[in-house]
Amino acid sequence: MYEDEIRRIALINAYQHEGKADIKSVMGKVMAEIPDMRRDPRSTRELVARIVDEVNSMNPSEIREIVETRYQSNIKKEKKPEDHRLPDLEGVEGRVVMRMAPSPSGPLHVGHTRMAILNDEYVKRYGGDLILRIEDTNPKNIDPDAYHMIPEDLEWLGVNVTKMVIQSDRFDLYYNEARKLMQDGHMYVCTCPREEFKKKRLESIPCKDRDNPPEKNLELFEKMLDGTIKEGGAVAVVKTDLRHPNPSVRDWIAFRIIEARHPKVGDRYRVYPMMSFSVAVDDHYLGLTHVLRGKDQLTNTDKQRYIFEYNGWKKPYYYHYGMIKFPGIKLKTSVMKKGIQSGQYDGWSDIRLGTVRAFARRGYRPETFRRYWINSGLREIDAVFSIEIFDSINREIVDPTAYRFSFVKDPVRIEIRNMPEIKAKLPLHPTHPEYGFREYDVNGHVYISGQDFSAISDGERIRLKDLCYIRKNGDNIVYDGIDMTERTRIINWCPEGSREFSVLKPDGSKDNGLIEPKSSGYRGIAQLERYGYVNFAEKDDVAYFTHA
Repeated sequence: MYEDEIRRIALINAYQHEGKADIKSVMGKVMAEIPDMRRDPRSTRELVARIVDEVNSMNPSEIREIVETRYQSNIKKEKKPEDHRLPDLEGVEGRVVMRMAPSPSGPLHVGHTRMAILNDEYVKRYGGDLILRIEDTNPKNIDPDAYHMIPEDLEWLGVNVTKMVIQSDRFDLYYNEARKLMQDGHMYVCTCPREEFKKKRLESIPCKDRDNPPEKNLELFEKMLDGTIKEGGAVAVVKTDLRHPNPSVRDWIAFRIIEARHPKVGDRYRVYPMMSFSVAVDDHYLGLTHVLRGKDQLTNTDKQRYIFEYNGWKKPYYYHYGMIKFPGIKLKTSVMKKGIQSGQYDGWSDIRLGTVRAFARRGYRPETFRRYWINSGLREIDAVFSIEIFDSINREIVDPTAYRFSFVKDPVRIEIRNMPEIKAKLPLHPTHPEYGFREYDVNGHVYISGQDFSAISDGERIRLKDLCYIRKNGDNIVYDGIDMTERTRIINWCPEGSREFSVLKPDGSKDNGLIEPKSSGYRGIAQLERYGYVNFAEKDDVAYFTHA
C-alpha cells in the first residue's frame, strides 16, 4: 500500500548519498512521514530493507534521472546548503603576499591544485599578490615545456597569478646572500667526502672545515663557482645547532656543484642552491606574508628559520596542512614522463594520468577543484582524496547543461514484432524542455546492449526507455503497448542509423557500442543514459569517461 512512498524516500536518500540509500535514515523518515507504518515496526523494517536493497542495486545515473524527473520539488526542499569557509589568516595587515612554488618537472597534477586554489582564495579574500615561483634549481629534473604548461594549468583552474618568478634567473642573488652569511660566520664550505660529512653530522661532530675563517670560506666558494673545485669536491653549508634533535636540521647543505646543462640557462651556472636556501631568500625578497605548505615541509621550515634569524628578517606566517593520499591516481612525474617517452601514454593529457590536463580532458570543471579544496580546508590531519565526493561536486556542476544521449554497449539488433510505427520524442534534458528533443521514427527495429538482451527472461515485460513496452515470447520480442505507467525494468535502446562509438576509460579499458544519431557534432559533457557522464572532447566516434 505504501511501497511507492517508501521507494520515493529511499530514492531521494540514495540521490543525496552517492547512489546508496542508508536504511536507518530511510526507516526514520518513513516512520516520521507515514504514521500507519509505526503500528508494526518489524514488518515496516522488512519492507524498507527490501526496497532499500532494490534501490541500491540500481545504477546511480538511473537514480538521478528518476529523482530529478519526478521528485525535483522534494530534493530542492530537502537538500541543505553547506557553508564552507577557510579560516582567517593570522597577522594580516592589509594586503597579503602569497606564493605557489612548483618544480618544472612536468605540468600540474591534481595534488598541486590544493596549493594553488587555497592560496588564490586567500589572496582574493584579503587582496594582494599571488606569486608563481618556478623552482628550477635541479637541472636534471626539468621538462622545458613545464615553464608554459604550469601557467596554462593555473589559468584553466581560474587561479589569478599576479607575478611569475623563475629561480634560475636569481642565482646571483643567492650567491650574494651566501657570501654575506659566510662573512658573518653563519656559513662555511665543507670539502669533506660526502659520507664522512653525513656521519659526523649524525654524531653531532663538527667537520674539519666548520671553523674556517670567513676569508677561507669565501675563497673556497669562489673556487666552487669558477670550476676550480669539481662536482662532489665541496658543498656550502649553513651553520646551525649540531645537537638539534632532527639530524636533517643540523648544519644543512645550502649549495652543491652540478655539472649539467640547465634547460633554461644552459652552462651559465654550476653551483646550485638547495631548496631550503633559495626558498628562504626568495620568501624574504618577494615580501611573503603567509606561506601555506604541507606537513612534509615542517623540517624545511625549521631549516629556513636560520636564514631569517641570521639576517634579522621578519618571517612569514606558516601554515602546514595535512598530507593527502590519492589512491589509484598516477601522480609521480618521473613515472608519467617515462610512460610518455615510451609511447605507453599519448601525452600529459592521457586520461589514465592524474594531471590537471587529464582531468580537464575527461570533462571535470575548474569549479570542482575549487569547491573540493575549500570544503577540505586547511586541516592539519592527513586525509584521503575522495574521488566519490569529487565526482559528486562535478556532477552537480555539469548536470544542468549536459545533454542526454543513448549508448548501448556490445549492441544486438532486435526485431519487435507487431510494433506500429512510433515517433519517439526524447528530451535532451529531463528537467530542461527548452533544450529541445531528439526525435526518431521507429519501425520495429532497435539496438539494445548484449547484456540487456541476454538478461530478458521468457515472458518478462520490459520498458524501452521513453519508447514502449516489449515482452519476450519464446524466441521472439513482441510489442506490448505504449502506456508508460507500469513499473518494470527499463533498458536503453538506439534507433536504426546509430553509429559506432567508443568510450575511453581512465583504467585503460574501452567500451564499444552504438550511439544515437542526434549526438553527432555535440561537444562537451553529456550523460549517456543509464551509463554515465562522458566528454565529447574531440570527435564524434569517441568520448572520454568522466564519472557515473
